Amino acid sequence: MKTTTRLTADERRTDVIAAASKEFAARGYAGTSTQAIAGRAGVSQPYLFQLFGTKKDLFIEAVHACFERTRSTFEASARTVPAESADPTSVLEAMGCGYHDLLRDRDMLRLQLHAYAACDDPEIRAVVRGEWSVLHETVTRLSGADPAAIHAWFAEGMLLNVAAALGNLDDAVDLKLDLGGAFAWH
Repeated sequence: MKTTTRLTADERRTDVIAAASKEFAARGYAGTSTQAIAGRAGVSQPYLFQLFGTKKDLFIEAVHACFERTRSTFEASARTVPAESADPTSVLEAMGCGYHDLLRDRDMLRLQLHAYAACDDPEIRAVVRGEWSVLHETVTRLSGADPAAIHAWFAEGMLLNVAAALGNLDDAVDLKLDLGGAFAWH
């Protein structure tokens, strides 16, 4: 006789957020139905609303998870730089290399882009602005880089983000390396 393990509410929430992230990445906030999310997650639509309240609440949770994944990648990457050789450039380079691995996840990238696109909604805009600010502060704190270097680093990251979302990551990285960019995104 086969036994099944029931998921806790927290585990189910995590699964639903992952399913929602894929749906929102494909269709954006406005174009995604809660029925599609429920179907992908293997739950009923009423249960989806029981877990999250509204579609907007679920979208916001997906956005939080997306930014948290990016932030934790930057933090882990920064820790790989030996203390004796840690300078702003080496820390930014390590974080860029960590982000390069994330660039392979087109769903995450498209979710980020859809989060920016959904900023007409004041609640979503507040969340995205807050998450972006924390991300910027984290990179600045971890790297110790000056404002110009931070600006250039984020600009490069957004360029690669768009290129990867378009499915042209390798060409963008090759171009960056050919141009001898300040921060090598391996």
